[in-house]
Amino acid sequence: MNLVDSLQEAAIKHREKVAYYFMDEATTFEALNVSVNKFASGLADTGIRKGDHVALLLGNSPHFIISLYGIMRIGAIAVPINPTYTPSEIAYILKDGDVKAVIALDQMVPYIDKLREAVPKIEHYIICETGAQLNIELEAFSEILHSGDIDFRPVPVSREDTAVVLYTSGTTGKPKGAMLTHENLYSNARDIRDYLKMDNEDTVITTLPMFHVFSLTVALNAPLISGSTMIIVPKFSPKEIFRVAKKYKATIFAGVPTMYNFLYQYPDSNPDDFSSMRLCISGGASMPVALLKNFEEKFNVVISEGYGLSEASPVTCFNPLDRPRKPGSIGTSIINVENKVVDEFGNELPAGEVGELAVRGPNVMKGYYNLPDETAAAIRNGWLYTGDLAKMDEDGYFYIVDRKKDLIIVGGYNVYPREVEEILYEHPDVLEAAVIGVPDTEQGEAVKAFIVPRDEKAAKLEPHQYLAERLAPYKLPKSIEILEELPKNSTGKIMKRELKKRVLQ
Repeated sequence: MNLVDSLQEAAIKHREKVAYYFMDEATTFEALNVSVNKFASGLADTGIRKGDHVALLLGNSPHFIISLYGIMRIGAIAVPINPTYTPSEIAYILKDGDVKAVIALDQMVPYIDKLREAVPKIEHYIICETGAQLNIELEAFSEILHSGDIDFRPVPVSREDTAVVLYTSGTTGKPKGAMLTHENLYSNARDIRDYLKMDNEDTVITTLPMFHVFSLTVALNAPLISGSTMIIVPKFSPKEIFRVAKKYKATIFAGVPTMYNFLYQYPDSNPDDFSSMRLCISGGASMPVALLKNFEEKFNVVISEGYGLSEASPVTCFNPLDRPRKPGSIGTSIINVENKVVDEFGNELPAGEVGELAVRGPNVMKGYYNLPDETAAAIRNGWLYTGDLAKMDEDGYFYIVDRKKDLIIVGGYNVYPREVEEILYEHPDVLEAAVIGVPDTEQGEAVKAFIVPRDEKAAKLEPHQYLAERLAPYKLPKSIEILEELPKNSTGKIMKRELKKRVLQ
């Protein structure tokens, strides 16, 4: 079984059931499957073959789903790219990923001349949602869709064949393409479905960007193979989330901590709008415990925090639904996936000790595209080394302590930024906080905090005494900078590398 087969199966089993709502219009599973089949056929007619790489420069829309599943249906390989990237960032991925065709939003048309110049080997630019006259060298998504054969037969693929090349965010340099196989993607979607008890009675709000692996598996693939209904929200907005949750009686919301913070702070929020919600899912970054508790109390819903990374398709851990949930924990290993904490030599550490989190399972990528050395460094003896520092308790619950590369060493003492951030989030006047290490002539490194105050009254916030009462002296920020907002990526994750650049400028 793979995602392509599972969609066809869902189209038979749930023919007239709504697969998704988009802009308040409903599309059934049968209609979605027909569109995927026709688009796959039309794409094949352009000369795209099994193994070819096709980039997706698309936001949350039916175009993304139809394109992704159409690409997989002909055995080609999808390369999702954030459409808000600059032309140079996009060109790097197109070139590095050996992309043959691009499916893009009409907003990308002004970039295409630059992309053609930078990556001349691309043969096709297929443009979505445009009402304007297209350049004769560009192709319309609608024309390819409508020209396709409804009875197109999928190209056979094996479990080990690459389905998606997903480029990591590149926090330590140029982004790398994680090769995710058909087995990787299907197994993780299936295991998430089973772990979270997702079924055809669920309605899932899909507002996380589909090009991001968290959304791809948890808010797109898992709902489709479960027969669940998706509510596609193109851009996150607290007002819109509350509206669609109430209108469609949503049962599952997946988001990053920043989204939960905006929902919690939204002045017109009404807990009744979330009354149908049975589960909220958080990932992408660690959620401050204070925010988790406040949100749950206000909206009377459980947040299940999990953990994943692109190289693992992505989910490895989730707080279980049939056992106690532990605030601050990423939960336990999901079905069919193993997690362990190891020292620098790969030896498993006992409960309570901090080390690197390593992962093994059918969800682990087969490697980085065209990077054998990096693949060998990341996957050792079948285990994926995540680069995250973690610990496990006696009950098998894991806790992310921090990114291995974010660890701050102050005069020989280890300082985990998350510990300082957790204390800052408990301060009543702090809306958001981020902590990084900066060079220091005396101690080697020093702790620096960035804070966004809750309102204008708190703009002169000075939490030094508050922190001094709760943290050891070596963990205290040497400097605190007040900002109007923290830099975030397209999923709402705080970008610490931008804060480090700010310091070094």
